Amino acid sequence: MGIKVVLAEDNVLLREGVARLIEAQPDLELVGTCGDLPELLALVAAHAPDAVVTDIRMPPTGTDEGIRAASQLRAEHPGTGVVVLSQYANPAYALELLAGGSEGRAYLLKERVSDVDELADAIRTVAAGGSVIDPKVVEALVAASARRPTSDLDRLTPRETEILREMATGKSNAAIAETLILSERAVEKHTNSIFSKLGLSEERNVNRRVKAVLLYLAGRPETGGA
Repeated sequence: MGIKVVLAEDNVLLREGVARLIEAQPDLELVGTCGDLPELLALVAAHAPDAVVTDIRMPPTGTDEGIRAASQLRAEHPGTGVVVLSQYANPAYALELLAGGSEGRAYLLKERVSDVDELADAIRTVAAGGSVIDPKVVEALVAASARRPTSDLDRLTPRETEILREMATGKSNAAIAETLILSERAVEKHTNSIFSKLGLSEERNVNRRVKAVLLYLAGRPETGGA
């Protein structure tokens, strides 16, 4: 049986386009589509999907329905992963999405929709309990943190900064090693150094370390949650 997916997007053309992308994946099963928050919650209750792909803004208010849906689903359907699609590379939205924990949550810019593999991989990742944060959001956080008068980021080597960016998007050490053409042992060594220099606990759990790094980059203290 494939990964059951519910899609929520108020733009009809975009909804149809994303629906086709999902339906083209042999391991993904689109079980419902809608264009507003109430209908999304109803579809989740009816189908118990493994993952939800939702616009960040849609009726009834057109503000933060995707974030609110993710929060409500964590409480009522904790096994359902959520991919939030947004046109805003706003770190505040990503941090709000992860406020209750990063497990099973992804924040992607809508421009990623054109990359079929990236969207499909994000759906698979959240369905399995993983995390994905758009690289452009991470870049915005890194840039903002680096502009502070004093930043521990200055203590990182160029390679460590490169690994930090990859880590914050939700990649495991193995995935980082493959991306940067390094050995997994080398990545682990750099990762330990990064956490030490930034004063963060050395998290083995990918989801926890994603949240820890993002909170650090945002200049916020670590909080509870996965």
